[in-house]
Amino acid sequence: MRETPEEIAELQRLLDASLSGATAHLRSIVAERTITAERLAGVLTGMCVLSLATVTAKGEPRISAVDGHFLHGCWVFGTARTAAKARHLAARPAASVSHLRGEDLGVFVHGTAEAIDLTVETGLLDYFKGFYGDDAFDWVNEVVYFRLRPHFVTVYAPDVTELQ
Repeated sequence: MRETPEEIAELQRLLDASLSGATAHLRSIVAERTITAERLAGVLTGMCVLSLATVTAKGEPRISAVDGHFLHGCWVFGTARTAAKARHLAARPAASVSHLRGEDLGVFVHGTAEAIDLTVETGLLDYFKGFYGDDAFDWVNEVVYFRLRPHFVTVYAPDVTELQ
């Protein structure tokens, strides 16, 4: 877990606000089957496969998978600079991601993706080099990383004791 107490508090506020503003249907599913921000940050460690939803210029939805890393209360993910999803996010930064672990955990986030300059955010660059290897990519020219700034987060976790 890399989150500060302030980031955990903000994530908890967002979880609470998202649930209270959700539809009655979603609340009926999630309200008694969710977890705290602190527990969520403790569960979302390392690389988590995300389903990433973007939108084309014609307004058509597209979904793909990315390596997601939950860092400081936000999902961070990368892709090739030439990937369609990179173009979609650059032009239309609204995005959604989900992370599912069978029926044990579902994390659903809507937000705004912002490109990350790894030459400025050297702590993130060090993290990714440590995770993938120093020379896994041309970190400046080959890949682009995004941070999804969430405005809605909900979690489905029917049995907290099953989460690892």
